[in-house]
Amino acid sequence: MSAKKQTTYTAAYDIQLLFPVLFLVGIGIVMVYSASSAVALKKFGSDYLFLKKQALFALVGIIGLVICRHFPYRWYRPLTYPLLALALLFLLAIQFTDFGFSAGGSARWLRYGHFSFQPSEFARFAMVVFLAYSLEKKADKLKEFSIGFLPHVLVFGAFAVCIFKQPDFGSILILAALTWLMMFVGGVRCLHLLTSLIALLPVAYYFLINAEYRVKRILSFLDPWQYPADEGYQVVHSLMAFGTGGLWGVGIGKGHQKLFYLPEPHTDFIFSIIGEEVGLAGVLIIIGLYGLVLMKGIQISRNAPDTFGSLLALGLTTAMGLQICINMGVTLGLLPTKGLALPFLSYGGTSLLLNMASIGILMNISASLNAAPKKRK
Repeated sequence: MSAKKQTTYTAAYDIQLLFPVLFLVGIGIVMVYSASSAVALKKFGSDYLFLKKQALFALVGIIGLVICRHFPYRWYRPLTYPLLALALLFLLAIQFTDFGFSAGGSARWLRYGHFSFQPSEFARFAMVVFLAYSLEKKADKLKEFSIGFLPHVLVFGAFAVCIFKQPDFGSILILAALTWLMMFVGGVRCLHLLTSLIALLPVAYYFLINAEYRVKRILSFLDPWQYPADEGYQVVHSLMAFGTGGLWGVGIGKGHQKLFYLPEPHTDFIFSIIGEEVGLAGVLIIIGLYGLVLMKGIQISRNAPDTFGSLLALGLTTAMGLQICINMGVTLGLLPTKGLALPFLSYGGTSLLLNMASIGILMNISASLNAAPKKRK
């Protein structure tokens, strides 16, 4: 095969991954407008405010996807520790600088002018890169406690302490699940993972019961209809949205729960609005598109040219999968309430940009996979 043909082939975009992602982003723009128009009109005097912002976020996200698609994934290796340091700096800046911004009782954002950024999302990405790099580098010694387990847990612990200060207990659990899964797949001794998990359970339980709002969330999760006016309010109205939607939905723009009944209809609970306005049929389409993205990510991970690429793809795919499952689980009353964006659909620049960048990285790994056999000929 000629060099020209090889370059053209490897430069192609992975349509099986790109199409469902762009479809989801497009649906997200439409649903963000539908879910936010009433809120935006009342608070800001323009029903198009969040639509314009989400369209801008999508454009920036597509640019980020293209850049990451053409940025060789192996170049993240030397960037591992700078990314870790930057993520830690962002998390500390929330607590110790005037750029920290609070909303809903939690300080989870950095704000400069009209721009805001959620460092915990970036910390998750930095952790994935670090684990992929470190687990590959130490592959021959991962069974040793001081090499395969301890350093990775210490980095996780540093991030967890910073995120706990916000507070954001849910993000810590996601980061913990991601860290343990990548260490398990990477080859860390199962005894170390299991023992540490058992040791951490009492600690997690202690922090859970010593925060009144967390206890209320657990109680409302067990029976939200007993707390319809306070802790169970969101779940009750979310379930009402799904119930109203039925099979085909009430029609885009015709939902009622977004009319100041369901809080955060364009962010954490946009899936509920989708269920109400496009029904079970639309929900199944959304789940199917997510399934295509996640299956493709797993396929790329399994067939990656090297261990770093395989773990990097696994971490990015798992991070998206956890967000998807938790957000859907919360809106359907299957999990305790946790404020978390639904990838590609919820309003928000940080989540959309980092998830689009993750798709670009997966595409780059996929392209490297296609190029790898030609190099061995």
